Amino acid sequence: MPYSTIKLAFDGRIATITFSRPEKRNALSVQMIEEIMAALAEVEKSEALVLIVTGAGKAFCAGMDLEELKSLTSKTPSENVTDSDRMARFFRAIYEFPKPTIAAVNGAAMAGGAGIATMCDFTLALAEATFGYTEVRIGFVPAIVSTFLMRQVGEKQARDLLLTGRIFGAEEAARMGLISEIVPAENLMNRARELAALLMENSAASLRATKQLLTDHGRAELDAQIGAAVRENALSLCIFSSPVSPVRLFAGS
Repeated sequence: MPYSTIKLAFDGRIATITFSRPEKRNALSVQMIEEIMAALAEVEKSEALVLIVTGAGKAFCAGMDLEELKSLTSKTPSENVTDSDRMARFFRAIYEFPKPTIAAVNGAAMAGGAGIATMCDFTLALAEATFGYTEVRIGFVPAIVSTFLMRQVGEKQARDLLLTGRIFGAEEAARMGLISEIVPAENLMNRARELAALLMENSAASLRATKQLLTDHGRAELDAQIGAAVRENALSLCIFSSPVSPVRLFAGS
């Protein structure tokens, strides 16, 4: 299918999804989410063995587009639940994608963008890349993303990142285990392809089975946590406010 907010490319058995709204710092719109979901389905059905995800321009992904986020507050509670459920399915589609995933973080990854970057199996990032779970700074609740973050860094670190909403660099992200490797800017995509090539030396069937094993581990607990997060996320949309300018969220990025 044709895509307008992302680019999907195949190079041999490597697929690459590039977020392509650089004028919006690759912020997620409803259309972009739908296109990413469609691209994931296309990659899953293809002969590609590994998926690389990256961003166009200077940012990886700014999280949910603030204008669209504000528009959600005018919807009914049931509509908010539907929208929250869409976001949960979107994040799970990335987290549980049956083929190995590599995030090549080329710049700022904020809120849901930080979630996408760190939900991939491998996360490569520039030294200049910045991360932040900034939802509290705009009057929102990081309900869905927090579910995955807690699994990655533990409760104490998650409390720090989610309650302060602070922006932090690649070195700190690496220390916390959120990213796999810091890579020079000129080598980011080459390194992602090198890693993809290393993965492709393994049995395709074994890779898929191993990912399924990892996905199935703790699935019941994740189902319950995501269900609660969807309800909390929908409720938070009703109290959304924007005391912080979006520009401030990217200070120093």
